Order: sequence, then structure tokens, then C-alpha cells
Amino acid sequence: MNDKAIHSNENQIVGNRQGKSSNRKLPAWKIVFKRELTELWIWGKGIYLMLFYSIFLGVSSFVFASNNELSLMPPREMMYLTLSNAITVSLFIALIIGADSFSGERERSTLEALLLTPANRRQIVLGKFLASISLWPLAYLITIPFVVLLSQGNNILVTALLTGAFLGTLLSLAFTGFGMLVSIWSNSNRTSLFVSLTVYLLFLLPVQFPGGAQTGTMGRLLKQLDPLEGADHFLEKIIVNNRTVGEVLPFLWASVIFAVLIFVLLFLFAAPRLNLDGGIPVKIRKNKSRLIVTTLLAIGLIVSMGISPAQALQDSQAPLQITVDIQSKAINTGEKLDFNTTVINSDTTASAPLIVAMNIINLDANGDVVDPEDWSPQRTQYIVPLDAGQSASQTWTINPILGGNYMMYMVVIPEPSDQGSTSQPVASSGIHLTVQAVTRLNPGGVLPLAIGIPILLMLGLVLLLWFRRRGIDSGNS
Repeated sequence: MNDKAIHSNENQIVGNRQGKSSNRKLPAWKIVFKRELTELWIWGKGIYLMLFYSIFLGVSSFVFASNNELSLMPPREMMYLTLSNAITVSLFIALIIGADSFSGERERSTLEALLLTPANRRQIVLGKFLASISLWPLAYLITIPFVVLLSQGNNILVTALLTGAFLGTLLSLAFTGFGMLVSIWSNSNRTSLFVSLTVYLLFLLPVQFPGGAQTGTMGRLLKQLDPLEGADHFLEKIIVNNRTVGEVLPFLWASVIFAVLIFVLLFLFAAPRLNLDGGIPVKIRKNKSRLIVTTLLAIGLIVSMGISPAQALQDSQAPLQITVDIQSKAINTGEKLDFNTTVINSDTTASAPLIVAMNIINLDANGDVVDPEDWSPQRTQYIVPLDAGQSASQTWTINPILGGNYMMYMVVIPEPSDQGSTSQPVASSGIHLTVQAVTRLNPGGVLPLAIGIPILLMLGLVLLLWFRRRGIDSGNS
């Protein structure tokens, strides 16, 4: 009874607002936006979802900071995982809100009153869309303090925050729109939620593939076609591997194209055809398979345009040397080690373009295999051709994350001239690393955030419930 009374009061308020707005010439979409914003944050589940989100983020950040092995993770890895988890969970929330936007109104028998307002169909969809995406800015504001603490002052912090904000906003807009699109065409809320979450899980599926499948030709193509996986790969390479935007830009195109397609379908096609019963228009229903195939082919064609063919490389038989400036080092886990290498071309002719790669071997046969990318933000460096007698120096940084004895060595590889040729790699002397495992909370200050932010949101929820009760009591009186 209270819910019906509340919705009745809301509809009356909307009618009054519409009467006033006609005098003030207030756009109809703004009236719908205010109504939906009130329903989401005052009478709806917005504050509850943010509370659960803050608890999840606090728990995951505390695990990173306190677990013996995870706490030794490099700051770049911590920032990437925190932002990746934040975006993934935020998109899940965006889908729930979007999928409930119209099918939920149908089940609550409130959509008919909304359709009878002076606002046209596209204005109704726009107002609901703007209200639905209001969750993402708050979710990201909650995320920022955790990322700042886990960064430990790393110089990539600003880039990480800006990249996370851009990708999260882009994907949040796209997935909210997708949920609303499904909701417009669904006859029931259950169907809308099922379809939206199924597609979401399909987008997450490539992450579960074996490592070899993810790095192969088809795995790479799938990452470029999957908007969620492509964006996650883009985020990882920018933050962890210190890549430039131009190097990993092809992985971002699928997310941009997906967002554009959703906006076109939502606002230009589905919004004007919003009706009380739902369902996909007959013509689209008949040609649905052709539309899906055409869309996939278009995305594949656009993505493939960004895969530039490899340029012909100059072959070289010049003798090369590579030296390192340290021979051994004792270090604690979590500490940073900087060292330098020098590549020398001792031949009488110029070399081909060169590649210098880092390799780390665990000297314990029963120890864990080391992935150099987990220890260093930059495993590979490239050198332009060196003239006869010329040398080039490189600077490297590693962050040991596991205790034990390790041998690290560097390899310089001349680029082959064509597909049918090869080249001779040259290795440096080894660097013997003795890493002492250190147990500590890394970094400090996570626990107050993990506890404090949910408590603040709970206090806000208590005030909101008090405001609701006071409003209901005032309405009854």
C-alpha cells in the first residue's frame, strides 16, 4: 500500500512539475530526469548498490594490502587490478539499472502514466538514461582514494586515474544504454535482466581462456572485438606495461564502436518506438540474424584496418655486445632495483634495428616460474640501428615480488630482414638476485578507507530512511 501511495504521490508531483514547466519552458526530458533521479536515489536502490560496491572495493583493497603474496605486488599491478575490478562491478550495476528501466515500469504498471505525459518517447528515454548513469561518477569517486593509497606515490597515478575515468565512463554509457535497449524490447523484467546479464557474462568469457589462447592470433583478434576485454587490455598495457596510447589503440576501438552502435539503436531507433507492451518491431525480428552478422562483419572490418602490416626489416650479421652494470644484488621483496645495460655495435657496418629483452630464471627447480612482466613495468626496449662502433644505453627497473634466488640476464636481438630469415641473439652476463621475502601491510592506510567509506554510506542510508519515513508521515497527515 505504501509503495502505491508513494508512486501516486510521485505521479502527482510529476504532473505538477509539468504544469509549472510549461510556464517556464522547462524541457520535458529534464522533468523525466528529475523524477528518475529521485526514484533512484531517494526511493530506489541507488544508495544500496553504492553501499555494496564500497564494501566490495574495501574488501578487495584490504586483501591486496594484507595478504603476504599479494601485498608484494608492484603498485602498478595494484592500481590496474583495483581500477579493473571497479569498472567491472560498476558495469554490472549499470546493467541492472538499465535493464530495469522500462520492463520494471511495465511490471509495476507505471509505464502507461509515463507514456501519457507531454514528453515524447525520445525525451523519456533520454531522461531515464541520464539518471541511470548517475551511479558511475559516485562509484568512481569512491574508487579514487583506494587507487591513490595503493599507488604508493607511483608516477603513473595521474595517468591511471584519467585512463580509468575515461574507460569507465565510456563503458558505463554503453552498458547502461544496452540494458535500457533490452528493457525497451522485453515484455518482463526477468527477461530483460536475463538477456543483459547473459551478454555481460559472454563479454567476460575471454578472460577465462587459457594463456596460450589469449595470446594467439585468434585470442588477440577476440580481444580487439570484445569491448570489455579490449578495454581491460588497454588499461593493463597503459598502467602496468607503460605502453603509449598509440601502441594499444586498436584494443579500444571495439568499445568505442559498441558505444556508438548502442546510442544509435537506443535513441534513433528504439526510443521513438517505445510502447506499452514491449517487444522487437516485426521487421527487425525477421531480419535479426542478418543485422547481427552485418554488425559483426563491420566491427571486424574496422578493427582489422588498425592492424598495420609489418614493415620490411633490414638484415644484419653485425657482431653485437651487451653489458650490465651490476653482477649481483641482495634485495627485499617490494623494493625497487634500477640498473643499466649498454648495447655496442663492434662491426664495421651499421646494425639492423635491435630489441633488448629481460629474462628472469628461478634457480630453485621447485620454485615458481617467474613472469618478467610481473616484476618490471618494461620488459622489452627497442633500439634504432646503430652505426659502426656506436653504442646505446638503456635503463631498467624491477620490483621483486617473491623471495628466493634468481638469475636475471638481458638479450639483444637483431630484427630479421624478412619472414624467411633469422638472426642471432646475444646474451649478457647474469645478474644474481637474492630476494628476501618481507611480510608487511602494503600500503598502510587502506583499512580506514575499507571500513570508513561503507560506514559513511550506511549513515547516509539511515538519514535517507528517516527522510522517507518523515515524507510518508507528512503525506498521510
